[in-house]
Amino acid sequence: MPDPFSTLSPVRVREWFANLPKDDFAGQRVLLIIPDATRTAPLPLLFDALFKEVRPHCLDLDVLVALGTHPPMSDAQIAKLLGIDDNERRRLFYQLRVFNHEWDRSDRLLTLGTFTKDETAEFSNGMLSLDVPVQINSRIQDYDLLLVLGPVFPHEVVGFSGGNKYFFPGIGGPDILNFFHWLGALITNAEIIGVKDTLVRRVVDAAAAMIPQARRAITFVVSSDCSLHGMFYGTPESAWNEAADLSNQLHIKRCDKPFQQILSCAPPMYDELWVAGKCMYKMEPVVADGGELIIYAPHMHEVSVTHGKLIEQVGYHVRDYFTKQWDRFKDIPWGVLAHSTHVRGGGTYEDGVEVPRVRVTLASGISPETCERINLGYRDPASIDIESFANREDEGILLVRKSGEYLYRLNETSAESRK
Repeated sequence: MPDPFSTLSPVRVREWFANLPKDDFAGQRVLLIIPDATRTAPLPLLFDALFKEVRPHCLDLDVLVALGTHPPMSDAQIAKLLGIDDNERRRLFYQLRVFNHEWDRSDRLLTLGTFTKDETAEFSNGMLSLDVPVQINSRIQDYDLLLVLGPVFPHEVVGFSGGNKYFFPGIGGPDILNFFHWLGALITNAEIIGVKDTLVRRVVDAAAAMIPQARRAITFVVSSDCSLHGMFYGTPESAWNEAADLSNQLHIKRCDKPFQQILSCAPPMYDELWVAGKCMYKMEPVVADGGELIIYAPHMHEVSVTHGKLIEQVGYHVRDYFTKQWDRFKDIPWGVLAHSTHVRGGGTYEDGVEVPRVRVTLASGISPETCERINLGYRDPASIDIESFANREDEGILLVRKSGEYLYRLNETSAESRK
């Protein structure tokens, strides 16, 4: 296991790519699956090194952006993401094709099989039982090898991101996405985030095992300043396993006590609450009971480009608000319900009264009226002096300048004392 705090220079990164087993790619039609712009990743360096080392051995090398249900990226945005300038873009895009995942187009989805009621009951320890079609982007049929290139972080739905998660939900269909996101919500973010062996990860791996094409992954662990701390190659399962172990050391910060107020600053890449919710997910374990978590994002003006209307219809609520009124909400896409509970966090719903454990406040470009409609607090971002939150941990106030990727967790003794 690499030292989690040492970093890889660009020279060492290129040496690492030079040592990849080229026989894996020789004569293969390769589909490279990458994250979108909502993940910290030094993709310009990684893509350039991969292209130079792997492309000469391939029959084809194309790129598919694993959007999940995020908005599609333009060619120009993808070129910027990969570090390709305009001159290179004309040259490189002539040699390779670039695609966005299209989760909402049935004609672009391939059904690999179905998880039966018995199987989903087994996956979920009896919490859910239904038939779930397992669908994936149909473009995979045009390739021999699917190659994932993506980071690994603690994650609210699967425990740690990366690996086979780039297939499901990255390039998967809505049914499997809704199933395992709701399963994660039933378990709760607080119980699942930063845990390697989760029920949801087992679902993702089982779905990926249905893919007939060969699968490989380049996983990596990166800090918030985009420094690389480790890179791993192999099957998606093995490469993810090693990266998750390193992420566990690098991306989890331990606190001795919970905080009454946290200013959780969303980076510019989180431009809608659908992704800026990570500023809550990663901090929820260290917010005190009755405390306040402020998502500070003056640049954010959207709840969700894709799901905004449904979220405004439903609002943000604790898990039991939905489970105890299931007939009312069962027909809402379960991925939307899961997002709702993850942002709202833990709490209770008894006798028609909802009591969230944490107050969640938006200090963003989202209006006070919208915040009230979606059941979140509002604060004018102009009223916030970020520096006034700095260095006040002894007062129970915490400032997180770039939130959403590092998981904050209480030391075990502190966590036990809160229960």
